[in-house]
Amino acid sequence: MLTVALPKGELLKNSIRLLQSVGLDFSAFLDSGTRQLQIPDASGQAKALLVRAQDVPVYVEYGQAQLGIVGYDVLQEKQPQVAHLVDLQFGHCRMSVAVKASSSYKSPLDLPPHGRVASKYVNCAREYFHGLDLPVEIVPLYGSVELGPITGMSEAIVDLVSTGRTLRENGLIEIATLYESTARLIAHPLSYRLNTGNLSDLISKLRDTVLVTV
Repeated sequence: MLTVALPKGELLKNSIRLLQSVGLDFSAFLDSGTRQLQIPDASGQAKALLVRAQDVPVYVEYGQAQLGIVGYDVLQEKQPQVAHLVDLQFGHCRMSVAVKASSSYKSPLDLPPHGRVASKYVNCAREYFHGLDLPVEIVPLYGSVELGPITGMSEAIVDLVSTGRTLRENGLIEIATLYESTARLIAHPLSYRLNTGNLSDLISKLRDTVLVTV
């Protein structure tokens, strides 16, 4: 039986809808009354695990799940040893540098050397500013990173942005985009190579479904 790791949060509904299109039904996860973290498909072909988005690649990398659906942002931050298979074309957002709208910073290169940048995406932020050859202090925050510039703790933030509404409501603006992010299908590398449980057939069906809907 194949195991699929599904992410809690924004990507869950579309992930379940995609799997339903290829005959796997894990919609019970959408029932507000359920506390189940593992659900089998009625066909007996597969089961799904419901985990935090950041944990999806961990379950896949360690082989507890053969497939997973996760945002590109998580893959960029974690750099897990998994097979990257399909861009699923939903969950569109971007990783951005943002500052106070009232500041004089118009681009990341305007930030002061050794200034502070708050982010929950510590590795992505560090790599980005290293690429600019701009030394900054990355401040790890895992709550509302927008408070960094608002309180003066940091000059900027690096965070995931969807509509930009949260930034606007807190007086922040984007000054650069690191990359665009969408949901991705990933696989355990060995399971993928060995075609465990006829994995390639399911992957082909998912890829075809995505191509049809694009």
